Amino acid sequence: MKKSLICAAAALLCIAAVGGGTTIAASAEEVQLSCKAAYLMDETSGVQMYAKNEETRLPIASMCKIMTLLLAFEAVDCGELTYEEEITVSERAAGMGGSQVFLGAGLSYRTDELLKSIAVCSANDSCVAIAERIAGSEGAFCAEMNERAKELGAENTLFANCTGLPKEPQYSCAKDVALMLRALHKYEKYHEYSHIWLEDFVHPDGRTTQMANTNKLIRSYQGCAGGKTGFTNEAGFCLAAAAQRGETQVISVVIGADSSQNRFSAVSSLFDYAFDNFESVTYLRAGDAAERKIAVRGSRVKNMAVTAEHTLSAISRRGTEEAYALGYELAEEARAPISRGDVLGYAILTRDGVEVDRAALLAAEDAPEFTWWEAYREGAQHWHHG
Repeated sequence: MKKSLICAAAALLCIAAVGGGTTIAASAEEVQLSCKAAYLMDETSGVQMYAKNEETRLPIASMCKIMTLLLAFEAVDCGELTYEEEITVSERAAGMGGSQVFLGAGLSYRTDELLKSIAVCSANDSCVAIAERIAGSEGAFCAEMNERAKELGAENTLFANCTGLPKEPQYSCAKDVALMLRALHKYEKYHEYSHIWLEDFVHPDGRTTQMANTNKLIRSYQGCAGGKTGFTNEAGFCLAAAAQRGETQVISVVIGADSSQNRFSAVSSLFDYAFDNFESVTYLRAGDAAERKIAVRGSRVKNMAVTAEHTLSAISRRGTEEAYALGYELAEEARAPISRGDVLGYAILTRDGVEVDRAALLAAEDAPEFTWWEAYREGAQHWHHG
């Protein structure tokens, strides 16, 4: 799993690091919630839009499974695991209590089916089966969960198991849960699973278990893009969810609501507040050329356009002009050979001087190095004109 942590860090560590110090905060009068803690974040930039006890350490129940899923998808991403691989279920995994799909000990299940059951119906038995496959034991997997949390900047999180079942010491906070869900949302397979409402889980021995999605907002809230519920007597009712309307994408986390309905109402209220009062402004789209070009030495290509690897956008209050600025880390020139897609610099979005997001600037074309004859002619021309 170390390999997957390393290869994921390059893409996700910078996402988690930026935006942490930027805030467009709501006042207490604008949003009133009945819960222990809550957090609202612009998913694209990481800008904080609302916070209530956002760094208070609390039990988060099954929202722990956000990290379980993240590590599993990263393992697939790095080639350590495949969706088609069959995982044999241990007695321990099959014997997990709480929400489950009743896996059979000694039976083998495809990885994608296990992940689907975690995303849809919060299956504890599938979590442990996945953890044991990736790290050898649930304890070793928890160590990797904690390491990954640190890489994401989740400073108030400690995992003791991969399910969220009560166990000391285990805690997180609303802000950290948002960071974890933000990282998970890069995986299309997760989105595919999280939108399933009802589906049968078919066992190798012919049994079926009906899976029902625990996140009711995927049917009741327009634009809900998945999420994870949680409940224990200790944690109360919890929910982390994402929603998108137009280009505005937000993540909302509620911990410790006093009823299932109130957690859904609280997250819906945060979504409503975001979409009613904010809009996403795009500064540079993925694939578009930056304003600046880079000079190329040692090639027939003299000036190279650079394109953004991903879109740079940020959240702004409607009717106001936030202090965002787009700048560049880009050398004046580069030496051939250059291949299309090579990283030549970065476009950086800042707010009030604080970095919000950055996108790699990629070479828009190949710039092959001069042949011997081309280099000779180039030198001769410079000598002649000199």
